[in-house]
Formats: sequence, structure tokens, C-alpha cells
Amino acid sequence: MGNSKNTNSVTPRKKRGFFENVVKYRTLILMCIPAIVFFFMFSYMPLPGIWVAFVKYNYGKGIFGSKFIGLQNFEFLASSGKLLTLTKNTILYNLAFILLGNFLAIVMAILLNEMQAKLFKKVAQTMMFLPYFISQVLVGVLVFNLLNYDTGFINGILEAFGLEKWQPYADPNVWPVLLVVIYLWQQTGYNSVVYFAAICGIDAEIIEASKVDGANAFQRIRYIILPSLKPTIIILLLFALGGIVKGNFGLFYNIIGTNSLLYDTTDIIETFVYRATMTDFNFSTASAVGLYQSIVGFVIVMVVNGVIKKIDPEYSLF
Repeated sequence: MGNSKNTNSVTPRKKRGFFENVVKYRTLILMCIPAIVFFFMFSYMPLPGIWVAFVKYNYGKGIFGSKFIGLQNFEFLASSGKLLTLTKNTILYNLAFILLGNFLAIVMAILLNEMQAKLFKKVAQTMMFLPYFISQVLVGVLVFNLLNYDTGFINGILEAFGLEKWQPYADPNVWPVLLVVIYLWQQTGYNSVVYFAAICGIDAEIIEASKVDGANAFQRIRYIILPSLKPTIIILLLFALGGIVKGNFGLFYNIIGTNSLLYDTTDIIETFVYRATMTDFNFSTASAVGLYQSIVGFVIVMVVNGVIKKIDPEYSLF
């Protein structure tokens, strides 16, 4: 008898072409078209405008007809001697906003989820959202009426009890805490929406099974809810770190204004550039600062994403 060979072989699957994938996933592509158009128009089409940062902009000649001056616009911040202080203030404030803001948002989302009274839960959600919809200008007015030395509400109470008045607008050291508190008061309710939605997306059967097994509320939070929120927390932190060099201009300008006594601890890149560029309307300088912020933010996101990818690739952006 001759040796027989198994002639059965696995036929490799033919790789689909580009147009075949387009036809197969046409529904998903159609759903993505609005987002693709949005990012193309507002993120990619304006990219040639980066050239403004390297020219001395002339209104008559336009962007590409203006005189090329290289990195002179970037020297504006460096020569001012404040680049390090401005960058430090901007990053430290944003770190406080990101870390404390996300922590409180997670806590608020978990507390809302644990509430049993539906009416109280809805009222609590509404009250938490309200500060977010208050204009930054109005927030500045409220803060001024609370802290004003002569007619402020707090100083009125202190004076009624015979205590010495407080002068926060002459003390730069108290404002890092005040600004963080004001930001958290205004943003925490809105930021908790994403985490609350993520909690609502957890399989209810897992929660019910844990209750049957005797797990209390703290155990459910620790072993089910928090691990389920981990991907959401990491992704939101990565996105937030991308804008860590971009300050909240509305918050700082409307509360601090042009009070030079507080600049050491409250001046950020946006407020400094605004004061400097409004004197001569130098859009090239503003564009250079925006490019600087974008590059630093991009580097930070890449570094943090690389670290996360080394630790746990599943939670990295790419």
C-alpha cells in the first residue's frame, strides 16, 4: 500500500478590499459622516492658519502674503520672563481641576446611583446642573459681591460680629484655593453626567447577584462599580490632559480681571496674552501661543498614552 497524503488544506481567507468594506459597513459610515465633516471643517481645514504664527500679519496682504519672521512671535513669551511662571500656573490649575474635578464627579455619580428616592434624585441632579449654566460673567459678579472688602457679604458678617474684615483681593495666596473651589462648584455636576451614564450601563444582573450574595453598598462600589468605571476614567483623563496647557480664560478673567496684585498666583497664559495682544491686536503672537499650547498638550498626551500602553494596552487611546 502506498502512503496517502492528506490533501485537505485550509484555504486562506481573501482579504476584503477598501470598496468591499465600504459596502459592508455602509450604515456605520453613514452614521459617522456628520462627525467626519465636523472634524474636517473645524480641525483640518484651519491647519494652514498655523502659518500666522510665523509671520508678521498684515491685514491687507493676508496670511500668506505677510512677511515671514520665523520664531520671533514665540520670543514674545520667552522675552517677557514670565513663560515659566505662566506655564506653571496654567498646568497646576488644570491639574487641580482635572484630578479633583474627576474625583468629585465620580463621587457624585456614585451617590446619585445609590439614591433610592427617585424624586429626590431628580431634584438633586437638577440642583447640581444649575451652576454649569450660569455665565462666567455672572459668576464673577457673585464672587465679587461675596468677597468685596467694602460691601461684600462675608465682610458684612465679619463686621457684624466685630471681627476684622478680610481682604482677599489684596492677598494672592488665597486665590489658588478659591479658584479651584469656584471651578468645582460650577463644573462637578455637569462632569458627573458621563460617569453616571457609565454606571447606568453596568449589567443590572451583576448588581443583583452581588446583593443576593450579601455584598453591601461599599463592597458593590469597590468591586463592581469602580472597576467598571476604570476605562471611562482613563479615557477622560487622557482627553483632559490634552488641554492641560490651555487655561480657563472666562473663569480667570471674570473673577480676577486686571488686578495686578494677584498676578503672581492667578496669571495664566491666556490672560497674559489677552492683555498683551489687546494693546496692538497682534494676532500673530496669539497664534504662536496657541501653537505652543497645542504642541505641549500633544506631547503630554503622547507620553501619558505611552505609559498607559506599557502598563495596560487595553486602556490606551491607540
